[in-house]
Amino acid sequence: MARKPVAWTGAILLFLEALGIAFVNWVLGRVADNQHMSLAGIDPKAISVGAWIMGGLTGIYLVLCGVVLLRMALRDRAPGLPGRILLITCAVVHGVLGALTVGLVGWQAFAFMMLVLGMIVFSLLMYDRENGAPAGPADEAPPAPPASPAPAANGGPSPA
Repeated sequence: MARKPVAWTGAILLFLEALGIAFVNWVLGRVADNQHMSLAGIDPKAISVGAWIMGGLTGIYLVLCGVVLLRMALRDRAPGLPGRILLITCAVVHGVLGALTVGLVGWQAFAFMMLVLGMIVFSLLMYDRENGAPAGPADEAPPAPPASPAPAANGGPSPA
């Protein structure tokens, strides 16, 4: 089935994206520091450190999402609730950033964001409860339906 290769590919793309985001923010921080850029009187050092921290945190977030996808591919099982929530937030972020990149960066960046979004959503949909997820309370047998009332003695409809 195609779900393992998609999860592998999604994990690799998220790892590459994490490196790219961290690198771009590192470059932005260096440029802001070297040019002594300031915005509305903010200290130039604060701008560069802020760019570095943002790049690092975003990179860590994307690596965590990639680890969840990689674990899905290795174990061939759906992630638990925290992993699902992490991947859903990652998909939402990629959808919003994809919409922004069309105007700011271009169609190639949009296509990349939509590719990663598709990999995440496909992985979430393909690894559902029937396909190897651990059984939970919702997977137990449903309760037996109530017994139907006995028919009326005269052959008419039974009372409701």
